[in-house]
Amino acid sequence: MIDPALIDDLAAVLGTDAERDAPIGPLTTYRVGGTAALLVRARTVEQVQSVGKVLADSDTPVIALGRGSNLLVADRGFQGVAILLGDELATIAIDGRNVRVGAAAALPVVARQTAAAGLTGFEWAVGVPGSIGGAVRMNAGGHGSDMAASLVSVRVVDLDSGAVETIDAAALGLGVRHSELGDSRIVVEAELRLDDGDREVAENAISEIVRWRRSHQPGGANAGSVFVNPPGDAAGRLLDEAGARGLRVGTASVSAKHANFIQADDEGSADDVRRLMIEMRRLVRERFGVELRAETHLLGFTREEADAVGARLRAPEEMTK
Repeated sequence: MIDPALIDDLAAVLGTDAERDAPIGPLTTYRVGGTAALLVRARTVEQVQSVGKVLADSDTPVIALGRGSNLLVADRGFQGVAILLGDELATIAIDGRNVRVGAAAALPVVARQTAAAGLTGFEWAVGVPGSIGGAVRMNAGGHGSDMAASLVSVRVVDLDSGAVETIDAAALGLGVRHSELGDSRIVVEAELRLDDGDREVAENAISEIVRWRRSHQPGGANAGSVFVNPPGDAAGRLLDEAGARGLRVGTASVSAKHANFIQADDEGSADDVRRLMIEMRRLVRERFGVELRAETHLLGFTREEADAVGARLRAPEEMTK
């Protein structure tokens, strides 16, 4: 359980930028789930460092929310500190082929601005409703590319030491929807290196990606692909052939448009989403003998609850039984 005194200390240091028992489920793209013990709206790198100074040597779990586009928050909430980076950390600076981007910048905005500057290699990101910081942490990708293809380095605040560090992309352990960045390192900026190209060609590629996504993927309250594609196959195909399309558990349903998407009802339940993920995995396991791994990360759940859907448990110190 989080130490109430630490919450008091953070609230005192950050003032109106800290909110107790703040709803964070609605800040995710699923728009379901509970509260955080404390939500910090960090407008500067120094405010992120302040969180580290107060929480130093404690076991308080901390998570950077980003835009919540791959996160499922438990209905019971998260007994920790959630950090939401402000617009001041969403700047985009283009210098030739090099692009410095604040971690709070939205991927579609970066995709469109770099294309307008005649740069190519980041068009894929126009269809991903996440932030640069979150994209680095999970090596987000799509349409044949990912963050690893253009990422040079990241600046992070190490909450354990309060230091601001620059880490080369090669040291991040980037894999399929994975990095080795722990939750104690908060990404505040990324450096990209893109290719010279033609503005019209890049913007046409963006238009085609947007058209394709609108045609093939659902809107509404979802977090994109639920499961990672297994080697040599597509999770959506397996789920479709296993009969998952249109399946419903409580307030959550598998999209009728794409079998690897879950849509949550208004005022729905995060636990319903998780139970539906369990059922989707079961169908594929029994039909094909394949154990799907979740792309969605879980927050505020137990380790066993996360394991049941093959998901990464964010801030796992918070609840392990």
